[in-house]
Amino acid sequence: MKPTLIRILGYFKPYWKLLVISAICSTIVGAMDGAFAYLVKPMLERIFAEKDSGIFILVPLGIITLFAVRGITRFTYDTSIKLAGQKAIQDIRNDMFASNVRLDMAFYNRNSTGELMSRMTNDISAMQEGIANIVTGLFRDVVSACSLLGTLFYLNWKLALVSFVALPLTAYPAQLIGKKIKNASGRSLNLMGGITAILQETFSGIRVIKAFGLETLIINRFKNANLNYLQQMRKFIKYESLATPVSEAILSFGIAGVVYFGGSQVMAGRMTAPGFFAFIVALAMISKPVNKLQGSYNVLQRSAGAAERVFQTLDQSRAITDKPNAVDMNRASGLVEFKNVSFSYGEEPILQNVSIKATSNQMIALVGPSGGGKTTLVSLLPRFYDVTDGAIFIDGHDIRDITLNSLVSQVALVDQETTLFHDSIANNIRYGKPDATIEEVTEAATAAYAHDFISQLPAGYDTSIGDRGIRLSGGQRQRICIARALLRNAPILILDEATSALDTESEQMVQRALDNLMVNRTTFVIAHRLSTVLHADKIIVLEKGRVVESGTHNDLLANNSLYSRLHSLQFKERDTDEMVYTQ
Repeated sequence: MKPTLIRILGYFKPYWKLLVISAICSTIVGAMDGAFAYLVKPMLERIFAEKDSGIFILVPLGIITLFAVRGITRFTYDTSIKLAGQKAIQDIRNDMFASNVRLDMAFYNRNSTGELMSRMTNDISAMQEGIANIVTGLFRDVVSACSLLGTLFYLNWKLALVSFVALPLTAYPAQLIGKKIKNASGRSLNLMGGITAILQETFSGIRVIKAFGLETLIINRFKNANLNYLQQMRKFIKYESLATPVSEAILSFGIAGVVYFGGSQVMAGRMTAPGFFAFIVALAMISKPVNKLQGSYNVLQRSAGAAERVFQTLDQSRAITDKPNAVDMNRASGLVEFKNVSFSYGEEPILQNVSIKATSNQMIALVGPSGGGKTTLVSLLPRFYDVTDGAIFIDGHDIRDITLNSLVSQVALVDQETTLFHDSIANNIRYGKPDATIEEVTEAATAAYAHDFISQLPAGYDTSIGDRGIRLSGGQRQRICIARALLRNAPILILDEATSALDTESEQMVQRALDNLMVNRTTFVIAHRLSTVLHADKIIVLEKGRVVESGTHNDLLANNSLYSRLHSLQFKERDTDEMVYTQ
């Protein structure tokens, strides 16, 4: 836990001025507790022994002044330390989000979206609670406890020793319970991650759930996950609730000793009654900051479990990085070569010795049975993953020798899954070029055959399209994605099943937009519909991760091999569908 705590405190370093202010104010607040306990004895002596009536005028004024100064300093302390804590949490959240976004695609293959969302929300919230509790009470309670402890030893060091003889005995159970709190907190956060994953999957797939009548199944699944979380939280609640009673039970022996030995000294005349009462007041006052420190330790243990999960994500190393001598690449001419490329996600190979060469402005079609490795192959080009063996070249440069920023600027992607954001249409198109003017956005939308339907919307280009573009049709969403790719103006284009999910009318409109997009670009097209790639400059047939055929449409038909069989099967199905429709 120590390295984790040190890392958390490291985030406070930029805000040291706020910490200094809070430390000064907390010292004043804590010192006042000791001063109040210290003044009890002389005040009682002047009242009861000396019969000083003037004290009744001074004491109320002193109390008002004391609490006024205490209130001002406590307000300053709380606001400065809480602000520092919020800024530290903001930095942690920013670092975690940036770290997640920059991690490789392989990381997202290993972790569910719900789990990542849980770490960004639930785990950081648990950290925030711990930091808020710790930093707001640490200085004040430590200073207050030390101030009162000094007062106790000043009043009667023997009684002080008696009162604290039981204090070391609380350390072991506190540590033991704290460890159990930390473990229970970590497990509960893991289970909350599972709940978040179910929520994410449910709300994103609600159409399928409704269509198949899966509401009861999903509800029961959620109830079971929620029950598991409750059972784990029971353990957490039990351990957290147990900490204070155990500590107080042990400390009661020290308090009993003080009452016995202190009372004996008063009766023996070795201690005055006001002195003993002042000691009891100080002892009672010190229990509050000590209990708060005990509570802060438990909260620290709880937040430590969350912090470890957060830092575990922050410490994820990115496998795909720039080489030390990587170079920035200017706009490529579009010459692309896959040379003996092999790739595997684990032990099972996905691609084996694939070699493809595309000259500038060529259209390369990748076809073949599902699972052949087509999408994986084009994912290697922008280095979503790195090749296991072989190399990929753009204009003769190994892409691993090019900086990632300049590499991704060479590639534009339009895939089957139209990824749009809950933002305006203009801004969704601008993701292709964030600094684009509205004139450039409009020009790209016009070339993508999207300008007409955009202009008919209530707010035009400023229309918010809703979550994942839910307010638009499939063809409209795809044309916005094409406009985004047009605006990017990259020399290399990847089309991954860009029209497979569209109806015939939408497909024709989108295909015209794609024709505009492919002009003067080297294009890799993945298609199951062979009718869309008949005019490709080269068709690559992939099967089980290998190139089994290569050539033009007419060449491959003449081979009477896999491509020919796929072509015959698809066109036979089309002819059958047309016959059924005409009947």
